[in-house]
Amino acid sequence: MFQTQQQLSSYEAVVVALFDGEMSPIVKEINDSLDGYIETLLQEGDLSAAKKSVTKVHTLGKSNVKRYYFVGLGKAEKYSTDVLRQALGKLFKTVKGAKIGELAVLLDSFVTDKMDALEAAHLVAEAYCLGTYDLETYKTNKKKEERKLENITVITQEDRDEVQAALSVGYVYGRATNAARSLVNMPPNMLTAAALADYAVELAKKYGMECKVLEKADLEAMGAGALLAVNQGSVNPPKMIAILYKGKEEWTDVIGLVGKGVTYDTGGYSLKPRESMVGMKGDMGGAASVLGAMEIIGELRPEQNVVMVIPSTDNMVSGEAFKPDDVITSLSGKTIEVLNTDAEGRLALADGVTYAKQLGANYLVDVATLTGGVIVALGNHTTGAMTNNEAFFEQVLEAALENDETVWQLPIYERDKERVRSSKFADLNNSPGRDGHAIMGGAFIGEFAEDTPWVHLDIAGTSETKSAHDLGPSGATGVMVRTLATLVERFGQE
Repeated sequence: MFQTQQQLSSYEAVVVALFDGEMSPIVKEINDSLDGYIETLLQEGDLSAAKKSVTKVHTLGKSNVKRYYFVGLGKAEKYSTDVLRQALGKLFKTVKGAKIGELAVLLDSFVTDKMDALEAAHLVAEAYCLGTYDLETYKTNKKKEERKLENITVITQEDRDEVQAALSVGYVYGRATNAARSLVNMPPNMLTAAALADYAVELAKKYGMECKVLEKADLEAMGAGALLAVNQGSVNPPKMIAILYKGKEEWTDVIGLVGKGVTYDTGGYSLKPRESMVGMKGDMGGAASVLGAMEIIGELRPEQNVVMVIPSTDNMVSGEAFKPDDVITSLSGKTIEVLNTDAEGRLALADGVTYAKQLGANYLVDVATLTGGVIVALGNHTTGAMTNNEAFFEQVLEAALENDETVWQLPIYERDKERVRSSKFADLNNSPGRDGHAIMGGAFIGEFAEDTPWVHLDIAGTSETKSAHDLGPSGATGVMVRTLATLVERFGQE
């Protein structure tokens, strides 16, 4: 898909960066080759350097390049990875609509004192994947096959091997994020717990990783009563899914990635309203995130041990479904009073976190579309986080910042823990009330992390978007895939 070379030759389309202010040497060279045409367009306002603007300029036979796409990046002093990623996403969506078969990118035009060539190359490949992602639908009147962008040549004077490597990594990051998107977008009658387990098995097999899938009988034998309780009303059996990646000789310093895998959530007997139930196929967004991260880990082979765990089931209503006032016993041995069957994700995660620890996890990150409360608190663009270990959280936060995935930490005070422990009949209750709902969900999971360094990521607001954007269509976003993979890649580095 991507290749590099040093010199620009004859191309159907060429991409070049355009900053607000003085023309860069590369833009000046293009301007001179077109007899001052670019300068004229800028003066007349037909070409813009405004952030995220994309302008097509035909050369009218004056060049061996048929057309240029100028990508506006705004003022150079405000240039950032987020600006470039968004702008490139818009560019690739534009080029895709133009049905262009091959494209060249003048990579060095994107390089400044704030952005080196390797960062820019990574973002070119990542943004290509994200920006051109299509929803997979089940319509029978599908569009005719259109001409697709098949080759992208990156022109650079930098080390071509290093640039090619950066392109490859960016492509892996983008492709894995799209894989997570596709999982979340799947209808729940197709993506059952069994189908999710099959996906994990194939992923592990592809990359030579160990995979364990615990069946209902296994869960009953080991006492995973929290996950089993959520599953009681379903005709589809639960699965506890694990993938183990061994990046070191010894199974030490293991990062546990635990993803909520509720493939559909009716709310159970604490039934959701009709309008709130639509879209609950995405309640396995955390599972998709950790699977996407494992795809990147499988491709890039970092020197780090990782165990991924997904407790998976749907949450349905039947004569056998669990109900408010039930008392259940989790895999950890802790008893839980059920006050809300729609607070089921934290029950599944309780057993998922415990199982990850049993498999050797020394650090834990759980990812879940856990609470509507986090959306009320932080909106739809910021992931809520909680932790019991600030040093570990800082590593997660740095990985998120590197990928421009915004995260904000919410507190867990001792009084919050006391609310979760305030049951007359059990060790814990699963829903102390609506006030501080997002914090209560995190505090509950923290009871099972115990002293293991742990970060909780509530992606209820960020897992999906209602409208199309520069980096993709409406629907699943694949949030946290890149953050988790970067955490694993960078873990323990100074």
